[in-house]
Amino acid sequence: MKRIFNIVGIMLVIAFFVFLYLRYFTVFAEGTKAGVLNTFQKKGYIFKTWEGMIIQSGFKANVQSNEFEFSVTDERIAKKLEENSGKEVNLHYKRYFGSLPWRGMSTYIIDSIYEIRNTNSPTVVSPQ
Repeated sequence: MKRIFNIVGIMLVIAFFVFLYLRYFTVFAEGTKAGVLNTFQKKGYIFKTWEGMIIQSGFKANVQSNEFEFSVTDERIAKKLEENSGKEVNLHYKRYFGSLPWRGMSTYIIDSIYEIRNTNSPTVVSPQ
């Protein structure tokens, strides 16, 4: 009987860690979003993370919001976005099921910049 409890306990612990891995470390979706970079700031009490929002073009009467909130973990990308606030950007993101405090408040993590319009600086920052 004790052996069965040990096996069930080990299986529950393994299932818990598999759940955590799938929830917080597996990429659920990848894609691009384009719009005007509205806000970009570093915020947080313990973990300071880069958070931003772009306003996507389109009809305002939609049920879906035209705001796209995201987090950035790469300092190179954060610096480039901070320099280009108010400009049109085309960003590549990875979406996770859950957010982690040190990764950012959003489940959308920007990993590269495809294009920044209305600027004379180099515009592409590729993922490492």
